[in-house]
Amino acid sequence: MNYSFEYIDIILLAMIAGFIFLRLRGILGKRTNFHEKLSTDFKQEFQKEAIKKNLENQTFDDSAQQEFLKGAKIAYETIITNFASGNLKNIKLLLDKKIYDQFNDAIKDRKEKGHSSETTFIGINSAKIKNHQKNNNILEVTVEFVSEIISTLKDKDKKILSGDPEKIKKVHDSWKFSRDLRSLNPNWLLIDTQA
Repeated sequence: MNYSFEYIDIILLAMIAGFIFLRLRGILGKRTNFHEKLSTDFKQEFQKEAIKKNLENQTFDDSAQQEFLKGAKIAYETIITNFASGNLKNIKLLLDKKIYDQFNDAIKDRKEKGHSSETTFIGINSAKIKNHQKNNNILEVTVEFVSEIISTLKDKDKKILSGDPEKIKKVHDSWKFSRDLRSLNPNWLLIDTQA
């Protein structure tokens, strides 16, 4: 019997494996046990520089206002629907502590009375920036929203206390948003609401 072909196969496979190993080492590199740690000063300096650039580039021109209004419309609908359903967990990052506490108290009061809210958000007819001002690196923007909502408040027996489940109501709201320009966080916070 002739076993020479099996040895040739093994040698050929070993050559292919060696070739693959050398290619991978060339692409991925090799470990040198040199792991330089970045100093903590670098991170702080980088953040200070980023905040400084952020403050220099913060202008609330027409394009920034249009971009803000897009986000404000999304936030408006999200906050309205989550508040109506009693779910503040999803919108906590959009609310100032004072507003969060007010919303939370209203939801607790509603639950204690056994009331439930049903809201269908139809859409936003208009959203206009009424006012914007900058105070000590805090930008505050007041937006007037006109929206259409179907809203009802029911007691524990599902009896309607207010609203009409068949009637679309036009709602006028004035909301004030705030953002710290020194922060790297791009989110705005709702700091005031007026109907």
